[in-house]
Amino acid sequence: MKRFPIGIQTFRKIVAGEFIYVDKTQDIYRLMTEGGGYYLMSRPRRFGKSLLISTLAEIFKGRKELFEGLWIHDKIEWREHPVITIDFMSISSETPEALRTSLKQCVLDIAGEFDLSLDEERDYKQAFLELLKKLSSHGKTVILIDEYDKPIIDHIQRPDIAAENREILRTFYEVIKSSDNFLEFVFITGVSKFSKVSIFSGLNNLDDITLDERFSTMMGYTPAEMTRYFGTYLEGWDVSLEDVRKWYNGYSWDGRRFVYNPLSLMLFLSKKKFGNYWFSTGTPSFLLKLIRENKVDVQRFENYETNILLFDSFDVDRINLFSLLFQTGYLTIKEIRQVSPTRAVYRLSYPNAEVKESFLEYIAADYTGMFPNEMGSLVYALMEKIERDDIEGFIEVFKSLFASVPYDIFIREREAYYHTVIYLVLKLLGINISVEVETNQGRIDAVLETGHHIYVIEFKIGSASEAMAQIEARQYHQRFKTSGKAITLVGIGIDSELRNLADFETKSL
Repeated sequence: MKRFPIGIQTFRKIVAGEFIYVDKTQDIYRLMTEGGGYYLMSRPRRFGKSLLISTLAEIFKGRKELFEGLWIHDKIEWREHPVITIDFMSISSETPEALRTSLKQCVLDIAGEFDLSLDEERDYKQAFLELLKKLSSHGKTVILIDEYDKPIIDHIQRPDIAAENREILRTFYEVIKSSDNFLEFVFITGVSKFSKVSIFSGLNNLDDITLDERFSTMMGYTPAEMTRYFGTYLEGWDVSLEDVRKWYNGYSWDGRRFVYNPLSLMLFLSKKKFGNYWFSTGTPSFLLKLIRENKVDVQRFENYETNILLFDSFDVDRINLFSLLFQTGYLTIKEIRQVSPTRAVYRLSYPNAEVKESFLEYIAADYTGMFPNEMGSLVYALMEKIERDDIEGFIEVFKSLFASVPYDIFIREREAYYHTVIYLVLKLLGINISVEVETNQGRIDAVLETGHHIYVIEFKIGSASEAMAQIEARQYHQRFKTSGKAITLVGIGIDSELRNLADFETKSL
């Protein structure tokens, strides 16, 4: 059995080392033959962007022998082109001046690989243009750019540096458009999808294929690929394929085809246990800050509807949180509904259980001043109480949570704060739970369902008796009467002066 290429982003190394390579060369062939040859594609981190760049480089260098047994092997005429690969992970961008210097040095280093000498007095843009002109004597050039947006994304919390770095990149990418006669193919990839006006205004022949359904599965593993390449690794292992799908599948860029995150799937198979593998490779601290500062209703993350403009609106001058959540992989497209020939509704949600559980845990920790691991311990305590039908103990754990929250958080958030924290914690419980359940009489705050019990819960700023009165007046419990389970109504009062749960009432039916 072949090894998992965890952390390996070089195509040649995967082939030589007998690692698993999920054959994406049919998608690459389509990329090479169906368009104009100038492409931009964004995907979240750890989705195989660098491996795709490496694979393209080997194809355009004419390395046919590396593709023995792969789909593309006998489909193209193998010709060698000069290939320029620029990886912004290796280019310094701490300051605009560092970016200019590093870009110029990158161009000089590439020239050296082809035994070309450039005028060192030129700036980075002029040096790049000179390089492309001189390379034309070797044939038409292929340009592959990885993490094109890193000099901007790294400074998203410092908009002055991000904006200046953006201008440097704009002038650098302008060279590509003016060098069309020298070029065979251009592929640019990164995490974000900045508007063409902001960064690619001089490269208006760039085809953005981020949401193009033809290439929606070019990165990530489809269910069929998962079965074909990884099914053997599940044999003899007592694990549900549905659980694997629930935890690691679910990313989509066309609302129809869904893929597994490569890193999470391979680490899961390698370690033989479920874990939050993709999420742990990055901390969403800036996103948490934006959520709090903009007082975003976190319940919207589970079912957010928008239009196509959201995906073209991201820029450092005016950050759209939902656009950023999509581009960074915390939300994905779950459905596209065409409402007219020119308009469609895009429904976004969490990709899978891994992302949902981890992200909610981090948000809850941020809202309460706790560490994520402390939030996990609190959730386990709540789960234990509710599974033992200890509703009093359940409420006491909640009270201890509110009692530990720093005072200044309450002052900033006030009334909406309680509802957000309660929602987050209840969603993290992991048992069958519904929040803000719709009935014909209104919305129930929460319904907790165990194997033999249903709890209908209402939280109220005020007294528990007011909360109970609302449950009964609106008959929230009626829809559950045919469940065959014991039903308990729970009214919980919240005292905004004490900044905690005040009292509770229960009534068994």
